[in-house]
Amino acid sequence: MSKLTLSKSVIAGALSFILCTSSPVSYANNDLPDLGTAAVNTFSLEKETQVGDAYMRVIRGSAPMLNDPVLNQYLTELGNKLVANATGVKTPFYFFLLRNDEINAFAFFGGHVGVHTGLFLNADTESELASVIGHEITHVTQRHLARSIEAQQKTSPATIAGMLGAILLTIASPQAGMAALATTQALATQSKINYTRLHEKEADRIGMQVMVDAGFDPNGAADFFGKLATRYRFTTKPPQMLLTHPLPESRISEARIRAERYPLRHIPDNLNFQLAKARIQVRFSGYSEQAALSIFEKQLKHNRYTFKSAAEYGKALALFRLNKYAESEKIIDELLAESPNNLFFIDTKTDLLNQRGANKDAISLLLAQKQLKPTSPVVNTNLANIYLEDNQVNKAIPLLEDLIFLDKQDQLAYILLNEAYKKNGNKTMEHFVKAESLALIADYKTAIDQLNFAYQEAKGDALQLARIEARIRQFRQADRALEQL
Repeated sequence: MSKLTLSKSVIAGALSFILCTSSPVSYANNDLPDLGTAAVNTFSLEKETQVGDAYMRVIRGSAPMLNDPVLNQYLTELGNKLVANATGVKTPFYFFLLRNDEINAFAFFGGHVGVHTGLFLNADTESELASVIGHEITHVTQRHLARSIEAQQKTSPATIAGMLGAILLTIASPQAGMAALATTQALATQSKINYTRLHEKEADRIGMQVMVDAGFDPNGAADFFGKLATRYRFTTKPPQMLLTHPLPESRISEARIRAERYPLRHIPDNLNFQLAKARIQVRFSGYSEQAALSIFEKQLKHNRYTFKSAAEYGKALALFRLNKYAESEKIIDELLAESPNNLFFIDTKTDLLNQRGANKDAISLLLAQKQLKPTSPVVNTNLANIYLEDNQVNKAIPLLEDLIFLDKQDQLAYILLNEAYKKNGNKTMEHFVKAESLALIADYKTAIDQLNFAYQEAKGDALQLARIEARIRQFRQADRALEQL
């Protein structure tokens, strides 16, 4: 799959084009970015959504996004729980994971919130994780980026583009991004730096209210801040989160004082958070197979865990990575006996059944879960994958199409759907789906090539030919917009 290189010049150029183009570029389908006119002194919600979509395509093609249905569903459910208790929500939210051991999270236009896997690795409770995500959600609901633009009404579009370009660059490379911000005229004066700090204070204050209303412990924010401050007090290389979210002592003390204003209540930790953390430790961190196994064996030996089942799950995943499938399955079966509908356990059991060729058993397991959770991405992605493994392609295709209908940004569903059409010999749809997947990372030229292949295969199908022609026109418009950077 083609990759786009994220660079300061590309991002700043994109923003300059977004802010300066004199006539709009429109598309027949609203899932493509519209890089149209935006007045310098206003940044509408519609424009935020358009810019957010363009950013997301660049990030998707450049950053190590994690396409893990179990973790993605957990993060989305956690994020939506917080959003449901936020005020001023004017856009849909989209939560995604980046495979990166650095401690960081970020938010940008259009309700996009990215979370590094390193944040899971360094949070001890779900409330700590929720405090960070609630903070980022507040940046979106309070429209802090848009308000920054409004504050620069007298600044030239090129300077604003440079500021926003540096902000997005910070997402990918904080050291470079903060350096770019330091040399950007838009942030040169002390008053404008203070304006940014006011945003951080507002996000801390409102974000804590959001997490408390969602049922989390307000001390999660202060605990996490304090932990970061202690760990990195004397380091010369702070984590990415501290580059984009400075942590003076006053911020920690304010968080503690604010938390004390809420009624004292015991908030138990969430098993699924600990399962997600274990999954990341084993599958998506720098630990070797043996090192990961050792972590959970020590936890179990010395009773150092929040949930024993999370430590056992981590051990089962590590054994799976070491190809000790029988030992792994024994643990998973015991966990399923206690929690038969837990999707973390269901997902791993499916992998184990598939590994030993017991696809019929896996299908039965997943179909029973589908009755309980008909729209679950975890259940439907696993079921579609097993159908493909079992050469039941025609049963996999509608499941994958439904997944894409519900989430047009589901890269894994596109990959599996492309494989499905390849297996059943439908060349037209194989190329068409590949084109859609490439468009998700803004690689429009290659996507158009795929659509041309699809057009050649479609032959006398008038409806399909018209559909392909329309998509080619849309992709050409999007590509022309990018070429003007």
